[in-house]
Amino acid sequence: MRVEVFSDIACPWCYVGQVRFERALSEYAGMHGTTVLHCPYQLNPGLPEEPQPLLDYYVHRYGTAFRDRQAAVADVASTEGLKLHLQRALAVNTFTAHRLLWLAEHEYGAATQRDVKHALMRTYLTDGGDTADRETLAALAAQAGMDRDRVRTALAGDTGAAEVREGLRLAQDLGIRSVPTFVFDGRYIAQGAQDVAVFRRVLEQLRAEGQTAGSERVAPVCAKGARTA
Repeated sequence: MRVEVFSDIACPWCYVGQVRFERALSEYAGMHGTTVLHCPYQLNPGLPEEPQPLLDYYVHRYGTAFRDRQAAVADVASTEGLKLHLQRALAVNTFTAHRLLWLAEHEYGAATQRDVKHALMRTYLTDGGDTADRETLAALAAQAGMDRDRVRTALAGDTGAAEVREGLRLAQDLGIRSVPTFVFDGRYIAQGAQDVAVFRRVLEQLRAEGQTAGSERVAPVCAKGARTA
């Protein structure tokens, strides 16, 4: 089975959805050959790389209701064991972080990509780190087992940039307008930070139908060269 997850590291609901999905998936450990790929999506592609306080930036754009919405999602996240500290979060462009995620999967596989994704979300949404900073990204990659110097070199150039742009274009072509979006074997789609029970039902349906090696995929860019975790 292949699951493609379209999300952005700057999205707190994506963090919640990821944790809920992984909890449901852990109950189906017997589903051999499951590959989870993280596909790029940018909530705000026009953001600069220069960091600025997230709440100040978005309250200025959308008003004080934005602060209330973020407090609400932080409350939900806490029920999933996540401690979001959005008051210290930095609003930065996430394109380079998506390049790192592409590199992680391309050179190390889906499991490393998952670990890097969690580290990026934690850094952005909890720790208040600068996820557009190349040295920060290299350090996070090294903690996940990637070669720090290789990551530095890759991010200093344009490695993965074309692939991330293609992935963003794919999301647009698929009509994805909100994240997280989970695509299961090209047959089922779950959007939003669904409850664990919803993910369970989808996985149970897939298990009942059986997985066919030749199933059509709806996200060929994310699937390209994928390794089984």
